[in-house]
Amino acid sequence: MTCKTIVVCGVCALLIGCGRRSEEPATQAPAASSAEAPHTEAPNTVEVDEGMLRDLRVTTRQVEARTGSDLVVLLGELAVDERTYAEVGTPVAARVTRLLANAGDTVRAGQTLAELTSPELGRERAEYLSARARLTLAETALERKRSLAAEKIAPLREVQEAESTVGEARAALRSSRAAIAAFGVEPPTNDGDDATSSLFVLRSPVAGAVIERAALVGQLLDPAAPAFRIGDLSTLWLTVHAFERDAVRVRQGVSARLAFPALPGQDFEGIVTLVGRQVERESRTVPVRIDVQNKQNVLRPGMSATATLPVGESGAAILTVPISSVQRVRNEWCVFLPKDANHFEIRRIGRGRDLGGEVEVLSGLTASDTIVVDGAFLLKAQAEKGEDDHEGH
Repeated sequence: MTCKTIVVCGVCALLIGCGRRSEEPATQAPAASSAEAPHTEAPNTVEVDEGMLRDLRVTTRQVEARTGSDLVVLLGELAVDERTYAEVGTPVAARVTRLLANAGDTVRAGQTLAELTSPELGRERAEYLSARARLTLAETALERKRSLAAEKIAPLREVQEAESTVGEARAALRSSRAAIAAFGVEPPTNDGDDATSSLFVLRSPVAGAVIERAALVGQLLDPAAPAFRIGDLSTLWLTVHAFERDAVRVRQGVSARLAFPALPGQDFEGIVTLVGRQVERESRTVPVRIDVQNKQNVLRPGMSATATLPVGESGAAILTVPISSVQRVRNEWCVFLPKDANHFEIRRIGRGRDLGGEVEVLSGLTASDTIVVDGAFLLKAQAEKGEDDHEGH
């Protein structure tokens, strides 16, 4: 088959014969007679000017070599990594007096998020001071009873009663200290003006980003509702759901290819870290958790995703390309390979199995080749348009 070059311009596509250089202007004289020396054949090429190239939004990817296991395509949703996630709220009803962190902020572990006031904290501080005073009084009484008992003035029973009173006072003091600790503050050390203060703060127990802030200045917070949701978004959990027949063949530790509708044309990878041990009764599926590295910080909890992952035992190595990169050109399966900034080679391939969102390549490519993914369909249309224009002459 005689090879030819298809030139695509902004308005028209001009087919250049192999006997004429593609860089010649359109107004050049007709080709020389057949007496001229034969030319060297060039592969089929689509040439695109810069303006058209911007409209095509071309993206490329290297051909992938991997094992030929069976693949399943599963749907799921991103969530935070619960190992580095925290919901921060108030232990009792409290009013917000000052906010020190907003949604989207990056915070450290232990960093103050908000200042609150609660009358209950003031009461617990006062109770602590009272319990400490009662313990001091009970310990003094116990020492006196022991001295009197040693001199045979007081009966041993009174010593035992004094010891019981000291035990009760110590228990009350420990209880009061624990109640104050629930607010994240230390018990008062003296009887100063701040000894019964109702002010306390909320601190972040983990390092990460403030995913959500529900608190407002002046708001009375409910202990049942978190005021802040904080998590480290560098790693996210994608939970997909596999049917029973597939779940029993999913292996922990395998790599999964991920696609997000919100990020077309971008490929992500994850590692299967957990395969559920129980079948969900309503859907008859098993949850599968995939750890995803959020390297570019573009992923968000709640995003929907499609995961393509191998099941069963690994097979021989195969070459795969995204299904969107394979196009039907001149009744043959082809892909487009970028040659330079404006030229794309039309390469015929042997198409094998459909593997979820990918296609097995039997021939025509190697693992070192780079192909067009987004924009391949439009390159095909331009190639066919160029052929139609040529036939019209």
